[in-house]
Amino acid sequence: MSSKKIYVICPFPKGVAAGQRLKYEQYFDQWVENGFQVKVSSYMSMFMWKVAYSKGNYFLKILGIFIGHIRRIRDLFFIHNYDIVYVFMWVTPFGTTFFERLIRIFSKKLIYDIEDNVLTTRSSELNRITKLLKNQKKNKFLIESADHVITSSPVLNNHCVEINKNKQCTYISSSVNTSTFSPSNLYQNNTKIVIGWTGTFSSKKYLDSLRSVLIELNKKCDFKLRVIGNFEYSFPEIDLEVIQWSIKNEVKDMQGIDIGIYPLVKDQWVLGKSGLKAIQYMSFGLPTVATNIGTSLDIIQHLKNGWLVSNNSEWVEALTELIQNPLLRERLGKQARKTVVDNYSTSVIGEKYLSIINKI
Repeated sequence: MSSKKIYVICPFPKGVAAGQRLKYEQYFDQWVENGFQVKVSSYMSMFMWKVAYSKGNYFLKILGIFIGHIRRIRDLFFIHNYDIVYVFMWVTPFGTTFFERLIRIFSKKLIYDIEDNVLTTRSSELNRITKLLKNQKKNKFLIESADHVITSSPVLNNHCVEINKNKQCTYISSSVNTSTFSPSNLYQNNTKIVIGWTGTFSSKKYLDSLRSVLIELNKKCDFKLRVIGNFEYSFPEIDLEVIQWSIKNEVKDMQGIDIGIYPLVKDQWVLGKSGLKAIQYMSFGLPTVATNIGTSLDIIQHLKNGWLVSNNSEWVEALTELIQNPLLRERLGKQARKTVVDNYSTSVIGEKYLSIINKI
């Protein structure tokens, strides 16, 4: 049995960010069971996570950045004792490639896990100044120099293969524990149908892209929109329920949805997205309507286990039909669940991570 030690360097505290929580984090126990020792070093503290995407709080954000850099300096004294350094997204969020290069120098073996097309510039509307501070060379350096790169989509994987000096890149999808993320929907129209969306402030713009669709839909059908996130949201034109995400209530809140929506804007950034939202909805046996772009095409087969749409009129058509037709919701939802169990469950995806860390 292996006795390797893994040092995980990541942006966010454990258990709070879906990009970490529903990717590699949920396999830590499996790694330990297979003889690995795992140590996690997050750049953000929990207090920094709570203010990072809020308006204002500049002093706390600056303090959080200072503490994060102190943590990265501390990491340099430890990582040489570890067999594998596992970096998710970045070492530090701003500045030059200085810390990335030091981590590479002191790492015996380096795995770089990347999601979204981060080589395409994008910034939060709350933190536009970060667009000026972020440096894409950091991601490119890690892609190029890593012993192995783990990517979030086939398109991104093909791009990374061209950059990585070792030509060692593997696409590993986001995944869910299908024993926990389980269906409870009865596919009935006895109560008002709930259309659901889950995400963080950084992905709110995709939900906003459906405002005109939902206003038009509201003229035809009676429904409620449930938004599960880490931000406040206002939409006075429709029946809206906003739920602040918590790990304690995540499953219950998702089980209260009848239809999942996964809107995207057609740009280069989304070609790197893993389709996590779609996988989450589908694991609960929900019919999912998604923009016909990127990884959604790999996950969803149109009108077999979900519904792919390309414009606003198709969004309205799909949601209207699903609201009015419970039998269609049931058929698509059950096939969606089967797709996730067969292809995106932790029991399937976990072996892919193990094969990489064992091989490296």
